[in-house]
Amino acid sequence: MKVLIINGPNLNLLGTREPEIYGTVSMETYLENLKSEFVSHEIQYYQSNIEGEIINRLQKDDFDAVVINPGAFTHYSYAIADCLKNIRKPKVEVHISNIYKREEFRQKSVTAANTDAVLSGFGMDGYRLAIISLK
Repeated sequence: MKVLIINGPNLNLLGTREPEIYGTVSMETYLENLKSEFVSHEIQYYQSNIEGEIINRLQKDDFDAVVINPGAFTHYSYAIADCLKNIRKPKVEVHISNIYKREEFRQKSVTAANTDAVLSGFGMDGYRLAIISLK
């Protein structure tokens, strides 16, 4: 299975950004661990701080399933939500922190309704759990 993991804005700073919320492990290190665990999967990774670039990557449609952490786009990107709606493959939304325990504006996801599942608050392990859930 070819799994595309997409991270949105500021998630390029994992490992250094607000470690009390997001931890101290970089995404690069975590990806190495995922690839070691899921050897039967081809795991691709893409990160962008730009909404349109995320949409362009999703529209390439060169994957079997997608795991997406839209970052702040979660709360207001109807464009990414519409793009996800058109993807007819398994989709899981992941949030490292529990968005429902954070500021009020972070407690709504406009993208979640267009995914099959949402994992929130499991730390970096949310990505691993998302891959396990894919069928």
